[in-house]
Amino acid sequence: MVKKRDRIKTIFAVTLGCKLNYAETSSILERFVKCGWRIASKDEQPDVVVVHTCAVTGQAEQKSRQQIRRMIRTYPASRIVVIGCYAQLSPERIENIEGVDVILGSKGKFDIEKYCAAEETGVFIDVAPVASIVSPVPAHSLIENREMGRSRAFLKIQDGCDYGCGYCAIPLARGRSLSIDPDVVLDGARALAGAGYCEIVLTGVNIAAYRFGELDFAGLLRLLDQVDVQRIRVSSIEPDCLTDELIDVVASSKRIMPHFHLPLQGGSDVVLRAMGRRYTTAYYHDRLFEAVRRISSCAVGADVMTGYPGETGEDFQSAYDFIASLPLAYLHIFTCSIRPGTALARQVQSGLRQPVAHDIVRHRSRLLRELGERKKREFLASFVGREVNVLIEERSVGEGSVLFCSGYTPHYIRVRIAIEGSLSTEPLIGMERRVKVLNVSGDLDLEGIFVT
Repeated sequence: MVKKRDRIKTIFAVTLGCKLNYAETSSILERFVKCGWRIASKDEQPDVVVVHTCAVTGQAEQKSRQQIRRMIRTYPASRIVVIGCYAQLSPERIENIEGVDVILGSKGKFDIEKYCAAEETGVFIDVAPVASIVSPVPAHSLIENREMGRSRAFLKIQDGCDYGCGYCAIPLARGRSLSIDPDVVLDGARALAGAGYCEIVLTGVNIAAYRFGELDFAGLLRLLDQVDVQRIRVSSIEPDCLTDELIDVVASSKRIMPHFHLPLQGGSDVVLRAMGRRYTTAYYHDRLFEAVRRISSCAVGADVMTGYPGETGEDFQSAYDFIASLPLAYLHIFTCSIRPGTALARQVQSGLRQPVAHDIVRHRSRLLRELGERKKREFLASFVGREVNVLIEERSVGEGSVLFCSGYTPHYIRVRIAIEGSLSTEPLIGMERRVKVLNVSGDLDLEGIFVT
């Protein structure tokens, strides 16, 4: 057996799940750096390996377990620390994975001293009730050790959720909705801009529920709009939070991107009521069309859940027809995962709601994925022949050693551009360039050329 190291100097982390997890991982690493540690590369044998887990679905938990075991195999001499939502909800399952040294819940993961804690009888576990979380911990992408060429940063503005949707375990893992002081948010945004990031993505569990005193999310966006950064992007927001005021703020800004991810989840009113969602299909329709009408070339994507227990064929057809009628740019399709401790889990256990057969769920998922592909292709096709701004994020080499660069438009569309002539020596990464769109690629990206 390989002996664990006694002297700790380097740390490495892998993150699963949402943008919020990535922001928090970066801030945890930065705390270590400020204490004299060094962030290791994946090819080293670090003293500590952190696995930041996700528990939004059963599949996410499975991927978390696989990643934990992979890290134990890859870094047998390292101290293995498991943190995040899965650690908060199921520490006993993680404890049974041989090779894990420390398990930290949603509160304990920000205390870096606990990463080095030792338990003589086994795994050190610190998982406190989420009710004990009374203030959110600020977080953002790395500043001091920013990866060269990385142009997009994540900035946490909020944590937790009060909505209590029937299927969702995240409030159980992260607690109630808490917002970060706007002065701290603004300081974080300025620091990220000063570090060279070109785009700041606002993250949280339910960011549009932001409220600090009298300041709401629209008010915070107005303050952030004054930060000297090229782009500010709103991540996922709840449909009931897409107010006229918020639409106005985005429509009138040159920094805030014309892009929303607006979770639909269920496309019929029957299923939405069963889920405990705070809107009807009519309300969703109104908010979506208002955003598209008032914000030029606004891209709106949606999450859609299939196989919600009790969903009938009529419910699904109603949802399909409703989604087909919406001007959506893309769809994220996923199947319902019954999470322990949720209202849905209790309803299924009591027989109040019946699970949908797996073959039916697969069929419905396939139909929605095909619909989503058509929606995305139609949206992308509307840009062919137009000029767009692209924030260049990476270079690559294609067939025949042809150089390409790629990046994203304000609408979060990926564009690939061939690099020709003198451009091959230009520092394009991190620059926003004007591009003429030529066509839609087979893998549903845009292809274009630089406008000279």
